Amino acid sequence: MEQSLENRVVGQRPALCAIAQRLRAAKTGLTPENGPQGVFLLTGPSGTGKTETALTLADTLFGGEKSLITINLSEYQEPHTVSQLKGSPPGYVGYGQGGVLTEAVRKRPYSVVLLDEVEKAHRDVMNLFYQVFDRGFMRDGEGREIDFRNTVILMTANLGSDHIMQLLEEKPDATDADLHELLYPLLRDHFQPALMARFQTVIYRPLGQEAMRTIVEMKLAQVVRRLHQHYGLETEINDSLYDQLTAACLLPDTGARNIDSLLNQQILPVLSQQLLAQQAAHRKPAQLRLGWDEEDGIVLEFATEEMQ
Repeated sequence: MEQSLENRVVGQRPALCAIAQRLRAAKTGLTPENGPQGVFLLTGPSGTGKTETALTLADTLFGGEKSLITINLSEYQEPHTVSQLKGSPPGYVGYGQGGVLTEAVRKRPYSVVLLDEVEKAHRDVMNLFYQVFDRGFMRDGEGREIDFRNTVILMTANLGSDHIMQLLEEKPDATDADLHELLYPLLRDHFQPALMARFQTVIYRPLGQEAMRTIVEMKLAQVVRRLHQHYGLETEINDSLYDQLTAACLLPDTGARNIDSLLNQQILPVLSQQLLAQQAAHRKPAQLRLGWDEEDGIVLEFATEEMQ
C-alpha cells in the first residue's frame, strides 16, 4: 500500500507508512470492529500532500476517486450548521432531505471521508463525531443509523504549521517524535482530549526542493500525455521550465499547490492560444518545445508538418 500511495504523494513516506500500518491492522481484523477503518488527523503546512493522500486512498482502497466524500468544515463555523451535516429533525425546515454527510455515506458506505480544514469547525459540529469515531455510526435527522464502519476518515488541518517549519529550520533532522511533542499542546488546546484519543495524528512535513521537482515533473508529464492524446504532439520540456516552476513552488504558504495555479493561469492559456492559432492557420504541429525565459516568460516552439 505504501508504494501505491508514494506513486502520487511525494516526500511523505513516514506519514504514508503510519496510515498504511493502521489500515492493514483494520483489514486483518486486529482493531476494534465498531469504529471506522481508520480515523486520522493530517496536519502540516499547505501544499504538502494531505488532500492528494485522500484522493489516492479512495483510488487504492475503493476503486476510484469517486469514492471520496469531501466536506469543507470551514463552512460549518456556527452551531446551527450541525443540522446541515446530519439532516434536520422533524418539524424543522429541511426535514426529509437528509444531511450532506449522512446522505453521502448512506449512498457510498465504502468511501474515504475527507473533513477539510477541521480546525475551523464549531465545537458543536465536532461533537457530532464522537460516536462516529468510537462506535462507527451517526444518527441522522430522521433517526436512522448511518454506518461509518467501512469508511476511512481523514481530517486535515494547518494547526502548528509555522511551528513545524521553524523547528525544521533550526533542527532539520528533527524526528517525528519531536514534531508530535511540539504539536501536542496546540492540538490539546483546540480539540477536546476525549476526541483526540479517538484519532491518530499524522504530521506532513514541508516538501524540499527534490520532492517539489518530482511533483513538477509529474504535473508536466500529465500535460505532455494530454497533448499527445489529443494532438499527437511529441513534447520536449527544457530544464529552465522545470527549474522555474520548482522555485515558485517552494513558497511556504502554498507549497506544491502552486503548481496547479501556475499551470492553469500561465502555461495552459498560452499553450491553448497557440494551438488554436496553429489550427486556424491549417497547420498541424508535430513537435513542441516548452521552456522558460526570464524576459519572455513561457516559450513555445512548434515544428509543423509543413516545415519538415
